[in-house]
Amino acid sequence: MGDLTEIAKKTNLFNCLECGKCTSVCPISRFGGQYSPRLMITRSIQGHYDELLVDRQIWTCLTCGMCNVHCPSDVHYTEFTRLARIESNRSGQEGLCSHGGVFQSLTKIMTSSNLKQNRMDWASSDLKISKGGEFLYFVGCLPYFDVFFSDIGVESLEIAKSVIKILNHLGIEPVLLPNERCCGHDLFWTGDMINFQRLAEHNVAEIKKSGAKTVLFSCPECYRTFKLDYPQYVGELGFDVIHLSEFLAGKVANNALKFHALKKGVTYQDPCRLGRHLGIYDPPRQLLTQIPGLTLLEMPKSREMAICCGTSCWTNCDLTSKQIQLGRLRSAKQTGADLLVTGCPKCYIHFKCAQSDQNAADEVKIEIEDLATLTAEALI
Repeated sequence: MGDLTEIAKKTNLFNCLECGKCTSVCPISRFGGQYSPRLMITRSIQGHYDELLVDRQIWTCLTCGMCNVHCPSDVHYTEFTRLARIESNRSGQEGLCSHGGVFQSLTKIMTSSNLKQNRMDWASSDLKISKGGEFLYFVGCLPYFDVFFSDIGVESLEIAKSVIKILNHLGIEPVLLPNERCCGHDLFWTGDMINFQRLAEHNVAEIKKSGAKTVLFSCPECYRTFKLDYPQYVGELGFDVIHLSEFLAGKVANNALKFHALKKGVTYQDPCRLGRHLGIYDPPRQLLTQIPGLTLLEMPKSREMAICCGTSCWTNCDLTSKQIQLGRLRSAKQTGADLLVTGCPKCYIHFKCAQSDQNAADEVKIEIEDLATLTAEALI
């Protein structure tokens, strides 16, 4: 087993005051009483490394970053978890795969150099795309999510179609990559760095071949991976990256987007990767509040206090996850909003899944729509 001493030092675990604030705000600890970030830190400081690396609880953390926000000692618990998982993964450990491990298998299949994909059929003739140009839209795994979750009413490809409609409205015909692969986010956070590296190198090479200067993302996980993680493992990207909400907020400020009225009350779910990981809170709200007729009704816990959607990297989806999701849906409904707007495909899927339970109460039934699809719907 690997020695976690250096990882503990690197992530400031020895600064821990044992105040317990991390555990008090952890969504998992709230519903799953067996898990405590503070106790995990204590065990690490005490040197129980071999025991810790085979403990299933190392895979329980959502890496949502809530603990980081509240820690008075600058302990980087989410990064500690990620680095510890690398060591655990090397010894053959992994999280409990949701959905039979289909997405873990799919991601690893995408690392094959001989892989041939048919992932462009969804781009219908009314969507104007280009084989070359300044802007490239990184679609991510939306085509695969759309197929797998259609039984619960998920239409994730509508997100991708909406992004292109919005860009076309702005006179932009984005480049799409026919050989784009998964960004590797889930591999990165579950410790499989060899396959993450392969995906990172492949995607960067494909984008460079396209000649695009700016890459747009509608998925916060893809965006975070490109912006923070790829440069550490691949080096200088050679192109700019920006999230769709940031890009469109700038266009709204210049009156480049024209909207008709949508008379709805909406509440917005801050994705962990876009919010606490990257500090992007205002652009999505700037976009929503510029659509005539929309009233933004904030949940009591929003922005850096927003509660995670309850599942990470398609692992460890259990009763605790469902309780977190139902609690968040309940908060959304209690705002009086007609619509819960999500900024992340996985948030969208997880909330739709929680609602699909035949025993789900009316108090968690609220319409759910992605930020991109709502924006496209409002375009004149």
